[in-house]
Amino acid sequence: MSSSLSVYLLDVAATRALVGSRDEQLLEVIRDSFGDDLARDDDYFSHAIGRGAPTAYEALRAVVHGGPFSEDKEHAFQYGYAYRRLCSLTGSLLDNDCFTPHRGDWLSVVDEGLRALGVTAVSVEDFSFGSLPTPLPYAYTPGCGEWTPEAVARALEQFETTKRAVDASGEAPPLEPEVVEAVMQCLGWMRHAARRPGFGVIGFRS
Repeated sequence: MSSSLSVYLLDVAATRALVGSRDEQLLEVIRDSFGDDLARDDDYFSHAIGRGAPTAYEALRAVVHGGPFSEDKEHAFQYGYAYRRLCSLTGSLLDNDCFTPHRGDWLSVVDEGLRALGVTAVSVEDFSFGSLPTPLPYAYTPGCGEWTPEAVARALEQFETTKRAVDASGEAPPLEPEVVEAVMQCLGWMRHAARRPGFGVIGFRS
């Protein structure tokens, strides 16, 4: 079974602030402009909804209002997808072809490649095992994680330090071509974020 990453460039603090914001205007815009998308999601998850899970809009409303949330942990996934919807509507989807689809421990393999290049401030595996903003309930799927502007800046500094050392020695870490490609895609995400003050990356594994 394969997984995928959805990775967004956005203002991390502003996006997190949407949780519990009680922004009725935002909810109205989403309901009126993206009703078809909400309906498609409800159709896809109709079995779970039939067993008591919130609809896409009900989950979205709970996220924006900071609750109430279902006490059934099996329904927590809907709040994760609702938060992903907020990210997709307020941010820009970044290229993710190196990660969609992916299998097995691919995210940890790419993290090893980042570490080989001296980059430890960020981790793509965080997009799988990070956490949703408080007070959203934990859900294994979708996994969610974020790279803050500070972490992005530090990671780029780490990469540039390693790059200077490699240029001086002429010896690069031995990495497989597909790992190099994925690492370069990660660096591309970070460079996009670094050009916009306050921006970072929020990613979801599903």
